[in-house]
Amino acid sequence: MLDPNGRVALVSGASRGIGRAIAERLAASGYAVSAGVRDIARAKLPGGFHASRYDAGDAASATRWVEEAVTALGRIDVLVNAAGINARGLLLDADESAFSALWDINTLGPLRMIRAAWPHLVASGNGRVINVSSLSGKRVRNENVGYAMSKHALIALTHGVRQQGWEHGIRATALCPGFVDTDMTAAVTKVPREAMSRPEDIAVLVEALVRLPNTASVAELLVNCQKEDML
Repeated sequence: MLDPNGRVALVSGASRGIGRAIAERLAASGYAVSAGVRDIARAKLPGGFHASRYDAGDAASATRWVEEAVTALGRIDVLVNAAGINARGLLLDADESAFSALWDINTLGPLRMIRAAWPHLVASGNGRVINVSSLSGKRVRNENVGYAMSKHALIALTHGVRQQGWEHGIRATALCPGFVDTDMTAAVTKVPREAMSRPEDIAVLVEALVRLPNTASVAELLVNCQKEDML
């Protein structure tokens, strides 16, 4: 297992939900954490975190965050792309604005972060990229095809990172949770809140993934609170 001490992790979407739980877990484990959040003042981050304003829909935001993190912390070893939205993009919608927003934030946002952090992940020799996708990136079970499309594409991006980064020691994982008890699932009624996965448990899995050595890489990790055929 890789020793977290001295290693730096960037976590987007760190103001709440899965991203916040991951940032807190990694910090507690010994990582220096840089949190990417849209509103630093409202995020109320714990002491000891480095914070940068990050908007996944702003192309320049990724480069700015990476530069600020490297200036403050000296390096980047881990990148966790947890920021995302769940806008409704329906198959027969004439208005494609939801599709555009989903693509820009859920797919291009992580791509831009990976590009910006790439030289630092290479320099690490043990760079880790965790893209928080979804079980909706593995199958389609509701009418929100726009969200599923964006998460399917994020899994494809993860495999692209694995291909191109392998010889540099970069390992990437697509983390695919089902229903997690966060603000994003607040409107879900078909699964009781107490039956959903907890953000803190997802964070435990992320810590394990980023601490695995280069010889034990996990391409996709599917996490479900329900029984599903083939999943």
